[in-house]
Amino acid sequence: MEPVKVGLLGLGVVGEGTARVLARNAQEISRRAGNRIEVKSAAVRNLGKAEALGIEGVALTTDAMSVVDDPEISVVVELMGGCDFARECVMRAIENGKHVVTANKALIALHGNEIFQAAQDKGCMVAFEAAVAGGIPIIKAIREGLAANRIAWLAGIINGTGNFILSEMREKGRDFDDVLAEAQALGYAEADPTFDVEGIDAAHKLTILASIAFGIPLQFEAVYTEGISAITSEDVSYAEELGYRIKHLGVARKSKDGVELRVHPTLIPERRLLANVNGVMNAVLVNGDAAGPTLYYGQGAGAEATASAVVADIVDVVRTMTADPHNRVPHLAFQPESLSNLAPVSQDAFESAYYLRMEACDQPGVMADVSRVFGDLGISIEAILQKEPAEDSSVVPIILLTRRVNEGLMNEGIARLEALSSVDKPVVRIRVESLG
Repeated sequence: MEPVKVGLLGLGVVGEGTARVLARNAQEISRRAGNRIEVKSAAVRNLGKAEALGIEGVALTTDAMSVVDDPEISVVVELMGGCDFARECVMRAIENGKHVVTANKALIALHGNEIFQAAQDKGCMVAFEAAVAGGIPIIKAIREGLAANRIAWLAGIINGTGNFILSEMREKGRDFDDVLAEAQALGYAEADPTFDVEGIDAAHKLTILASIAFGIPLQFEAVYTEGISAITSEDVSYAEELGYRIKHLGVARKSKDGVELRVHPTLIPERRLLANVNGVMNAVLVNGDAAGPTLYYGQGAGAEATASAVVADIVDVVRTMTADPHNRVPHLAFQPESLSNLAPVSQDAFESAYYLRMEACDQPGVMADVSRVFGDLGISIEAILQKEPAEDSSVVPIILLTRRVNEGLMNEGIARLEALSSVDKPVVRIRVESLG
């Protein structure tokens, strides 16, 4: 039997890891796939750098389209990153009747609907396990392992850079800017860390997870996204005092109004397993009606962790290349004609508990004013911390935890608090999820 030939687009960290894993574990992989898998060629930006990797038997080129158009290649593995040229290559590969494996979360989140439709029309597969949470097989778990379940919600720490920063802030009392600089020095964060610390990377991943969990089209533009750059060491400390830890969480939840899609800093009870995921690790908690809560934990990035998911996708593709396309696992878990029109809800319709921190004048009657604001709106307060004022300061920090409430109502409450003459603006808000 002729081996299945693969073409790599990109030979960076993940591309090199993929080639290395395929070569090192070739015998084991062929036993699982039922056929030998060979990397025929790889498109790279820098030939000299790629040649120095010493990957044997792989033809190197700077022309990605020559790989995509090679009639001997059956599977194109897109590991370049970016969207525009990557989309062009993937669409051309599908037009050529080739199957595609990608680790590109932005590509899938932004253009997946179009890509999957083209693949369905041509009878091709597009596999993207490595696009979310690196080496954790979370997509396969939701799409196949939990296929019997109605999934109520999922929540995940799906960006290792943000998790590293918040872990260091909690464990060592450091400030955000200080830890970010270290993350950049260690290679955890890019020179421009916006995608990581402002939640865009996590929003790409949440878009994909929500689609396969609820059977809805990919809708990146509907994800509410908030970063962690405004989190202070004081907030981390106060949260701990209240029995919580702050994590940068992606949350997708079905509600009576539709589906909530949101990425933001979140207080989680310290007893929860998800609150104890530290450093650059990732974890996703999925709550299904039959299986109950299931937790998936592991490395969310790295050469071989991500390569593990890429190679697993290649194996899946090879196993089912000759199968009737109608009998393959659907890209978004549900049959394409059965995708739901469940609409994303607006931010005002979110429901959450809240952590609020405000600076108030150190004078009688302030707490009564604050309590009156929430009482008038019917917002229940669960806990209050009033801290001592700093030396030579006339303001005191007040920290509140509320019960679950509609976000639109909380917006009104915060506006009323900020209108009080005794309260300095702005009031800091962080959402709270019990994950129970």
